[in-house]
Amino acid sequence: MKVDLYNINAEKIGQITLPAQVFAVEFTPLLISQAVRRYLSNRRFAHAKVKNRAEVAGTTRKMWSQKGTGRARHGSAKAPIFVGGGSAHGPRPDRNYTKKINQSSNRLAIFSLLSNFAKKKTLFVVDRINQLNPKTKAGVQFLSRFKFKPQDKVGILTQKSHQNLNRAFKNIPNISLLNLQSLNVYRLALPKYLVISQSAVKQLSQTK
Repeated sequence: MKVDLYNINAEKIGQITLPAQVFAVEFTPLLISQAVRRYLSNRRFAHAKVKNRAEVAGTTRKMWSQKGTGRARHGSAKAPIFVGGGSAHGPRPDRNYTKKINQSSNRLAIFSLLSNFAKKKTLFVVDRINQLNPKTKAGVQFLSRFKFKPQDKVGILTQKSHQNLNRAFKNIPNISLLNLQSLNVYRLALPKYLVISQSAVKQLSQTK
């Protein structure tokens, strides 16, 4: 698959061939959903905690005699049945929300999203995007040249993080800066449009 290659001024300077093993993969919503759930679940931590009967403060004296009162037997006021007693089966901070997914499945989900961008023609390959002036004004001009609207969610994917791009786009809403070193399915699924650097495409082409 061939797509147009642009410079930072949104001028066509040629064409580039997208690697089929990355940009011609079948779109699989179920696999993407599993990868997103795994990412969000692994970010989750258990904070809620209640005290059980061993942790609440109070006397351990037996409530009343074992026999002869006509009432049910009880050990202490710390029992969950009494007001002020410990909680039974309450939330604990050691709960594990971790989910696992095969590395190959996670990579396939990323390729599926990249292929979907290419199929919908919402993918723009830009050469030397890291040379963009590190000013917010330059970032706004870059987006306007590609005719992106302010409400459009745009992802900018590069081979690695660049300080110039961070400075140019950090104050602009709806812009996601992505790089291949820390790319995940969740962040890649958010944008409607994807701007990818030529160097990132070359690195992806080496993926087997």
